[in-house]
Amino acid sequence: MQTPENSPMNTPFPDDAEELTPKQHSIAPAWHTIVLVIGILAFSFHGAAHFALPHGPVNRLETYESTAAMELLLFGWVGLGLYLRRIPIRSLLGFIPGDARSIATDLGIAIVFWIGSLAILGTVGILWTSVEAALTHRQPLHPVAQTFAPDPTQQQTLRTLEQLAPSNGEEIAGWIVLCILVGVLEEIVFRGYLQIQFMAWARGNAAAGVVFSALVFGGAHAYQGLRNMVLLAVFGALFGVLALYRGSLRAGMFAHSWQDIVAGLVLMLLKSYHFI
Repeated sequence: MQTPENSPMNTPFPDDAEELTPKQHSIAPAWHTIVLVIGILAFSFHGAAHFALPHGPVNRLETYESTAAMELLLFGWVGLGLYLRRIPIRSLLGFIPGDARSIATDLGIAIVFWIGSLAILGTVGILWTSVEAALTHRQPLHPVAQTFAPDPTQQQTLRTLEQLAPSNGEEIAGWIVLCILVGVLEEIVFRGYLQIQFMAWARGNAAAGVVFSALVFGGAHAYQGLRNMVLLAVFGALFGVLALYRGSLRAGMFAHSWQDIVAGLVLMLLKSYHFI
């Protein structure tokens, strides 16, 4: 997989950056990345265990605040790793011109990417359900029925996500702000820092960077269940390819934020009409 010259993977480092070893263009010490990955997975599975326990109504605004704090903590940790190598964090963003035409182009690409990725994820989801039905010797459902009649595991995931979806004006505002923050910071952490770092460890192999960062991205969503973790790993890989294609993270930030906003609002509508 080739990367464009203006890709964040090819961003030059400052002249005073320390000399890099055979892991050329490694952007942070190995221990720093290992701690980050362990922290992401530990927080993810702790959250999954928490949501699996019976409890009363969730204070959504407090949940949004704690999630935002964790995202900022991850971003700060990434910033520390780059600081240790004297690399500016803006180098993770890639080439991002600020003119209106460039912004509009990234918005358009983000919309096309979002629609196409949903089609891909829908196909993967149907294949997953069909294979699962074959392995458990159940009669596979029609694809439409699979969408509207989730199995017990998917129902548990829906109940978990329902607890996070906004239900009033104040929560909608908080949700939108959170989704924008998450869309920006997670693209920097996963498609910026981790993808570049894994690519460097693989001696410049872009495919390895995409795959391993996508696996960590999927693992970061353990509270959504195994099926959704796999789907989100695929989604993460698509975002990784988009970052390589654009040579920047901006289109991915647009699509990521939009996807999260829409998902929460759709769940809110489904809940309000008693579909879930």
